[in-house]
Amino acid sequence: MTGEERPGDPHHQLQEKILADYPRLGPDDTFRFACHPGISCFNRCCGDVNLFLSPYDVLRMKRRLGMTSGEFLEEYALLPVHKDMRTPVVVLRMNDDEAKSCPFVTHTGCSIYSDRPWPCRMFPLGLAAQKDTPEGRRGERFYFLLREDVCQGYQEPREWTVRQWLDDQRMDEYDQWGEQYKELTLHEYFQKGGRLSPEKMRMFFTACYDPDKFREFVLESTLLERFEVDEDFVEEMRYDDEGLLRFAFLWLRFSLFGEPTVKVKAGVIQAAKAKLGKKQMLGDEQGSEAETR
Repeated sequence: MTGEERPGDPHHQLQEKILADYPRLGPDDTFRFACHPGISCFNRCCGDVNLFLSPYDVLRMKRRLGMTSGEFLEEYALLPVHKDMRTPVVVLRMNDDEAKSCPFVTHTGCSIYSDRPWPCRMFPLGLAAQKDTPEGRRGERFYFLLREDVCQGYQEPREWTVRQWLDDQRMDEYDQWGEQYKELTLHEYFQKGGRLSPEKMRMFFTACYDPDKFREFVLESTLLERFEVDEDFVEEMRYDDEGLLRFAFLWLRFSLFGEPTVKVKAGVIQAAKAKLGKKQMLGDEQGSEAETR
């Protein structure tokens, strides 16, 4: 959750309620929770939810399933669109059954448990994080306990600190990639009212959520002829999804926001200047001819 929502939308209203009413938990605060097949509500929370996926979630899940990113998006993702959307959103598609169950849940639990997405790992904790300040100070962050009526896990005797839960759920990698993605979605370009064109929205989506298609763009277009990219980094991107995602974030900062995160080759700049100079010279000549007529 972030501080970018507008006062009139439901997400913002939920944020305000959490900030006002939910007890705030720090890393060493404790709570009781356990989830296991012997509990009466086992698997009942795994359905009829809006489960938003991050780029790293999609990367892990599609790799676990042995699918291309395009295949994963086609089979397991919903791509909601609305007029006020600043960046693409990907939601996990639930089964078309009465319970709207998660496609990966089985009677023994989650079939992709070690690669389950960020929201599933965090539960029963939520994270409230406001945008970092322009001076570079980190925005306020705190954890809170999500209480679902159906869940009996809160009655279990197992006690955790927040820190222990995050370590147990192996949140480090997910949080690191999530922070990088948050920096894109909360970029000052959007804070100042900037809007992405349809073409740039597609680039944002492809770079973040369709890595196999983005890899084709990087390796098979003229991109590497025009920009300086270390050869070892190029080889890493051929086979390593995380390396490719790292470049995707750099590329979006350059191509969408004009940041110097990718360097244009010197020869390309010189050729562009020469072409521009030639156009200007031809324009001057045509203008002189018109004047003499």
